[in-house]
Amino acid sequence: MTGSLGILGVLALAVTACGPTPHDDAEPARHTPVQVADAPALLPVPQGEGSKTADDFNGDGHRDLVLNDLVKAQAHADDAGIGVVYGSERGLTPGARQLLSPERQAAPTKGQRPAVFDAEATCDLDGDGFTDLVVSTDPPYDGQGQPPVPLQLLFGSPQGLTGNAVKLAIPDGARVGNDWPDQPVCGDFDGDDAQDLIVHASGGQLSFLHGPFSRKGTPRTAGAPIQSPGNVPTGPAADVNGDGYDDLVVRTAEGKGTSAVVLGGPAGPTRTGAALPAGIDVALGTFGKGRAALDAAIGTMGGTSLRYDLTAAAGRGTLQSPGSTLDAADFDGDGLSELLSSGSQLRIFHGRTAGLATAGMVTVQPPAQGTTRVVSTGDFDGDGRADLVVRTYVGETKDTVAVYPGTKKGLVAVEPSVTFSSSEFLAR
Repeated sequence: MTGSLGILGVLALAVTACGPTPHDDAEPARHTPVQVADAPALLPVPQGEGSKTADDFNGDGHRDLVLNDLVKAQAHADDAGIGVVYGSERGLTPGARQLLSPERQAAPTKGQRPAVFDAEATCDLDGDGFTDLVVSTDPPYDGQGQPPVPLQLLFGSPQGLTGNAVKLAIPDGARVGNDWPDQPVCGDFDGDDAQDLIVHASGGQLSFLHGPFSRKGTPRTAGAPIQSPGNVPTGPAADVNGDGYDDLVVRTAEGKGTSAVVLGGPAGPTRTGAALPAGIDVALGTFGKGRAALDAAIGTMGGTSLRYDLTAAAGRGTLQSPGSTLDAADFDGDGLSELLSSGSQLRIFHGRTAGLATAGMVTVQPPAQGTTRVVSTGDFDGDGRADLVVRTYVGETKDTVAVYPGTKKGLVAVEPSVTFSSSEFLAR
């Protein structure tokens, strides 16, 4: 899989993928200022020379972690920004951390810096061996005509994400309608070994921006918007059918709705593949029953629908799972994906040759009380097995981030290998 997710992570089609959702189901916000006295001392970011590792902003060959929705200094304070924890040969190192704030890193619009600064997607857009970060902002807009592009790019370097962001340039000919151009998805959709971006346009169309990108945020080329079976491109991208071109899922709407796989090719993601049933979330993986193509899991409030082998007459199945938010990752390194279903509980269903089943299911018990969300799934310690990062929060000023390592027996999920609070990003 060459595309990368989210962020937040994930490596599932959620948005995502990947970070915590707004605190609508958390306990009421507390007004007690956050405590950061126990934060580990800041460590220098290791300097790398470039790598092909996913989410490796400093190019040292070790995966890094991106966090949105950081703990605030006090309830109802402004958003602190984006946190980055850098990796090492032993995994994530909370001391090697970096705060990306709109005040310091965001590009201004008409002299005004944005208040919103959220990580959306990660990939090496300029092809220099250092992962870059796509960020969403809230530029000023008077409601007349086409809104400005809200996406900005932070480029990786041997020192990590240290520079100032630049605005993503979307040529006028690649836009249509008056919708916000957002929902970015990274991937090599045309097979030229350069990372491209897909962005929502309008009226069932998408903007296809061909990479590599310049340090000014300009794509190599961008043609007219392409037709799509839905309005919401969803990452991370994946090569569903093994033809060397990244593909993506496009949904008809955010929230509950049908979706379809859109297949990449020499002209980009222009061919509609398998149609998927209505659901709240979609995850792609190799869950079992043959490996001709990837499989899909579709989360609904009543359970999880399964579609095996997305290039054929897909075999079907269902799982009775308590959560509609899904992620997929190979926690035991056997080549089959596990399915992580989250909501009131975090449950892992093991990939098997016969397909996913409830037998052997593991329930992850977070190390703290509160609302728990998946942040990311990825190999942070370099052992060839995916690890799980979750965040448990209470209100806006208290949280615990925990990393559960993958093992040969899968995600045992008894004790996390690393725990820390995102309040550490507020320490000076």
